[in-house]
Amino acid sequence: MIRILLADDQALVRGALAALLQLEPDIDVVAEVGRGDEVVAAARAADVDVCLLDIEMPGVDGIEAARLLTAELPAVRSIIVTTFGRPGYVRRALEAGTSGFVVKDTPAGELADAVRAVHAGRRIVDPSLAADSIVGGTNPLSDREREILRASLAG
Repeated sequence: MIRILLADDQALVRGALAALLQLEPDIDVVAEVGRGDEVVAAARAADVDVCLLDIEMPGVDGIEAARLLTAELPAVRSIIVTTFGRPGYVRRALEAGTSGFVVKDTPAGELADAVRAVHAGRRIVDPSLAADSIVGGTNPLSDREREILRASLAG
């Protein structure tokens, strides 16, 4: 069985993903959290194999949660599952150590296949987002410039 943690701040989305994945004979959703800063502790406590992470969550975002997972629990794989299919997010997520990036309108069967592939050590990225990331090039902003923009967005 592949042991899964779901991290999404929207309880309805989290519940729907859990219900769909529980239908798979080889996948078991063993933990759910609604905040990014709860991911590592929950993953450790539930001894998970793969974490499905939303990007926009309170505490820390899904990309930072993936970075923390990679640093603290390197055997645990992560997949970003998000509405925000932006090429910049894909690049940042992969740099943070995620093994996959899919959008929430991915069919349930494909999501389950992505979980299996990532669990087996492969990397999965939505094909159209991968192409956009390659064509778009690197972000011209420095880390400090991005930090300032994020701070200005937060007020």
